[in-house]
Amino acid sequence: MHDRESIIHMRAACELAARVLQYAGTMVKPSVTTDEIDRAVHQMIIDAGAYPSPLGYGGFPKSVCMSVNECICHGIPDSHVLRDGDIINIDVTVYLNGYHGDTSRTYLCGEVDEPTKQLVKFTEECMLRGISACKHGVSFKAIGERISEHVNKYGYSVDPFIGHGVGTIFHSEPIIWHTYDYEPGFMVAGQTFTIEPTLSMGSTRCEVWDDGWTAITVDGSLNAQFEHTVLVTVNGVEILTKC
Repeated sequence: MHDRESIIHMRAACELAARVLQYAGTMVKPSVTTDEIDRAVHQMIIDAGAYPSPLGYGGFPKSVCMSVNECICHGIPDSHVLRDGDIINIDVTVYLNGYHGDTSRTYLCGEVDEPTKQLVKFTEECMLRGISACKHGVSFKAIGERISEHVNKYGYSVDPFIGHGVGTIFHSEPIIWHTYDYEPGFMVAGQTFTIEPTLSMGSTRCEVWDDGWTAITVDGSLNAQFEHTVLVTVNGVEILTKC
C-alpha cells in the first residue's frame, strides 16, 4: 500500500525503468550480444543515480534479465549473439530512492516470421487485457480470467509464471496469476504490482538450467512476455511503466 508521497517515488522509479527498457530495445539487432546490452543498461541505470535491482538478487549475476526464443524468463546475459529472426524479452528493474520499478518487453530481432510476430503481438494484448481488469474492489482472479478468455480463442499456452507486488520490496504480495485461479483477495487503491504474462506456442512444461535461473520450454517452443507495473486506483488503474 502506498500513500501520496510513496506513489511519487514509485512513478519516478517506474518512469526510469521504462526509459531504460526503451533504450535497451534500440540495441536489439543481429550480431549484438546480450552482454553488450546488459553493460549499456547497467551504465544507464547507474548514471541515473539508481541501482539495477536484479544484480546480486538471490545471486543473479547481471543487471538485467534477457530471454531469447525458447527461454521463458530469467535468462542471464552472456556472449550469446543475437541472430536475424530471434525474439528477445528484456526485463528491466531499477531501484531508485528506495523503490523498485519493473517492466519488460519482447523485441523482434531483424526479420521475424509472421507466426512469431503474431505471438509477440498477442502476448502484449493479453497483458493489456489483464491490466484492464484492475480496479479498487475487484478480485485478483479477474486478471487471469481476462487473459485466459483471450488466450483460449487462439490456441496459445500461458506459462506458469506469476506477477508480484513491487514497491520498497522487489518481489512481494500480492501474487498475480495470469491463468484461472482460486486464490482469495481483492485489489485495493494504492497497491502496486506487476502483470507479466508469458505465452508459448507449444507446451507450458519448462525446465530450469543448472544456473538456477534460466527457464526454458521443454519442447523448444518460442515464448514472449510483456510486463508493466501498475497502480490500482479508485476508478481503475494507472500504468506506471508506460513510455
